[in-house]
Amino acid sequence: MTQVDFYILPSADPLARLDFACKLTEKAWRMGHRIYLHCSDAAQRDELDARLWRFKGESFVPHGPAESEPEGLVALGLGDSCGDHQDLLVNLDLKVPPFAKAFARVAEVVVEDPAIRQAARESFRFYREQGYSLQDHRLQRL
Repeated sequence: MTQVDFYILPSADPLARLDFACKLTEKAWRMGHRIYLHCSDAAQRDELDARLWRFKGESFVPHGPAESEPEGLVALGLGDSCGDHQDLLVNLDLKVPPFAKAFARVAEVVVEDPAIRQAARESFRFYREQGYSLQDHRLQRL
């Protein structure tokens, strides 16, 4: 059964989600996981790509678009397909992607923005109704 973790950040800035996604991705990558970062649109994916390059001066997380890096350990994707990724999904879209159940773990990143919090509530309800194992992590600082 897929484990879903909601990371609730103490920030109202939607871009804080991308910064946290970078930190989570680096940690999971160092542990040997394959990570699929699901973005809501091309602009968000481009911003996440840029942040992965610069979020931590001494760190490098090899990554690329899912279309050109289907076997990569860290893939940034859009749309209704995740290729053959099935380890960790970091969902940055405001809705649950149709392929979420294929993953061992899903991370949902939430900030204090009203639209994002409402979408997270709806996602939580969906996951609960589908029988997913749920956990929330209320972070005190970023």
